[in-house]
Amino acid sequence: MHTRDLIQFLGELSENNNRAWFVMNKPRYDILRLEFLELVTKLIPAVCKFDPEVANCNPRKALFRINRDMRFSRDKSPYKSTFSAAITASGLKKPSQGGGPAYYFHVDANGVLLIAGGEYMPPPDRLKTIRQHVVADAAGFSKVLRNKRLKETFGDLQDEGKLTRPPKGFDIDAPHIEYVKMKSFIVWNETSLKNRVPADLGKDLAAGFRDAYPLVAWLRQAK
Repeated sequence: MHTRDLIQFLGELSENNNRAWFVMNKPRYDILRLEFLELVTKLIPAVCKFDPEVANCNPRKALFRINRDMRFSRDKSPYKSTFSAAITASGLKKPSQGGGPAYYFHVDANGVLLIAGGEYMPPPDRLKTIRQHVVADAAGFSKVLRNKRLKETFGDLQDEGKLTRPPKGFDIDAPHIEYVKMKSFIVWNETSLKNRVPADLGKDLAAGFRDAYPLVAWLRQAK
């Protein structure tokens, strides 16, 4: 993957986010998209070494489209300024589609690599199931939170959108109530690629996903 070329393309796209520019630069996009697909295609078997359940993930379907859904957005920019992918056992990317826990990554226009694992903003029914699992399997959840690799690579779970009060149906004294208040159960970290392009991006991604595996595996038990 020519990471520098990708960052340059995304940077230019963010400054010229219109159809005319994109059409003129479509050949560049097609080459980068193919390289990104090759990266994900090789990444899936690497992830399978510690998580065999993702073996049937289709790399083409793991890639997110660059076109933005503008129907409900004030931002009418037609294109995303990221290349992104999500590897899941179900093969479905989006939480709204029942994709379940995912290994996700993207590269953005600023040259930032984000590596993540877990479930981001799952739909209400799924979120309730995860919250119930936190309470029912308090010991197992504690073990995940204490996992050395997970903590060293990602720190704590992200608390974006966290509620100030316990959600309906959960007592304030329930185990891990501060985590029950969360709307996502995901970890991530960000690294700048501008000054340090890895020799093997796929290897770095696989290592990050391996460290997120305890959370992904625990979330799969929430049913």
